[in-house]
Formats: sequence, structure tokens, C-alpha cells
Amino acid sequence: MARGWESKSVELQQDDANSSTGEPKRYLTPEQRELESRKKGLKLSRSRILEQLRSAENPRYRKILEQALAVLDEQITLLG
Repeated sequence: MARGWESKSVELQQDDANSSTGEPKRYLTPEQRELESRKKGLKLSRSRILEQLRSAENPRYRKILEQALAVLDEQITLLG
């Protein structure tokens, strides 16, 4: 029984990977890939800081997080 479920899961994963999302595949230069990677990293950092801000109670810590968030927003804006 476990083997059947596993094969179904693999089959569904393959179908998902093969299905087109409607947008053509873009070929990026190494510089563009690095830029996209950097943007993604900054956005992940931003979401982590936002999550920490939601739970932070210490006003000094909140201020530090808000400053870090401002710096990240600036960097994201500069990257486009």
C-alpha cells in the first residue's frame, strides 16, 4: 500500500513539474541571475524581520528591527 501512494505522489510531482504556467521560460545572464537571487534573499530577510516585529515587545528591539526593515526596503528599491 505504501508503494502505491509513493508512486502516485511521484507521478503528481512530475505532472506539476511538466505543466506549463503560461509564461515562457526566461534565459537569464549570470548577472541577471545574481540580481534575482539577491532580490529573493532580501525579500526573505524582510519577511523574517516582519515576523519578528509582530512578536517583539521590547521597544529598543522593535526600533532596531524597524531600522533593519528600512535598510532592506531601500536595498530592494535600489535593485528594482
